[in-house]
Amino acid sequence: MDFQLTSDQQLIRDTAREFAERELAPKAHARDRSDAFPVEELRALARLGLLGVNIPETYGGSQAGVVAYSLAMTEVARVDASVSVAMAVTNMVGEIICRFGAEEQKRAFVPRLTSGEAVAGAFGLSEPQAGSDPSAMATTATRTQTGFRLDGAKQWITSGDRAGVIIVWAKTDRAAGSKGISAFIVPGGTPGLSAGKPEDKLGLRGSSTVPLLLENCEVPESALLGKLGGGLQVALTALDGGRIGIASQALGLGRAALEHATAYAKERHQFGRPLAANQAIEFKLADAATELEAARLLTLRAALYKERDRSFTREASMAKLYASEAAGRACDMAVQVFGGYGYTREFPVERYFRDVRVTRIYEGTSEVQRIVIARALLKQAGIGT
Repeated sequence: MDFQLTSDQQLIRDTAREFAERELAPKAHARDRSDAFPVEELRALARLGLLGVNIPETYGGSQAGVVAYSLAMTEVARVDASVSVAMAVTNMVGEIICRFGAEEQKRAFVPRLTSGEAVAGAFGLSEPQAGSDPSAMATTATRTQTGFRLDGAKQWITSGDRAGVIIVWAKTDRAAGSKGISAFIVPGGTPGLSAGKPEDKLGLRGSSTVPLLLENCEVPESALLGKLGGGLQVALTALDGGRIGIASQALGLGRAALEHATAYAKERHQFGRPLAANQAIEFKLADAATELEAARLLTLRAALYKERDRSFTREASMAKLYASEAAGRACDMAVQVFGGYGYTREFPVERYFRDVRVTRIYEGTSEVQRIVIARALLKQAGIGT
């Protein structure tokens, strides 16, 4: 096994790290307090090629691969997770259009994402009554003389009120169940598409999360992404890749928490010696460091599998499950090490603690990841579920 990064991967990682520390760190706290969406920050990421890390150069991407994308996500999330989630979804939208879209769709929409012109991309999959079960969606797409009319409501849509390019899933055949779901590319600002009030979230407050309403939203035939009735496959492919991004995001948050807790334990004195001199504190730091290293290796394995076109569904679920839960423990540990100060907004570990919680929920809950992993194991053992 070769654990060495290529020169391109190192360059992407270092570029993301330097940008995050120079440009994102000074205003991360202020964005969190004011719920400020990072428009200029995303455009700056686009100029660095970080809104299309795994997208071909033909469409404005960096074409640096999935491992490089994971590394960049970790570095951005380590400083500001709100920026990283908008970055993640934008990369996902571009990748999925490149994977399933016609050439005209790729040329029309992907450069808008990679250049920052669209500001961000969004996924319109979840609904008020259809979260972990997309087949329960109620949004419909009805044939018209020129294309389709979309009607329905979406929920928990990251960057939905800011995105210039949105992929929307809807049922084109209600009687066909999951085989009657199709995906459509809907530009932001399309008549009939509107965003509701941003959610008042626990964390990731610099990332906008909104409901979307589709009322007589007409799109042309060319808006269909992939095959009619093939939308579920588009969604599952997107979610598999998205889980690598969320694992990377969680890893960045966990690393940040560990770094701050380690520094504080060395500086803070109690009973005449540094906190770090107490074995109880040392063990907390050691456990967090070990778990985060395991999460890093799981995440990079999943990224490498995807990059090499190997099956990676199970690996992505393992990485997302373990990284999100390990990062959650690391952030909790950091608050404990800081004591009362960790419970205030004076120190960033409080923000990490809030931001990391959602990584166990979106892109498939931890419970869903366990189902995916278990089914893969049972299938391998020749046992159907």
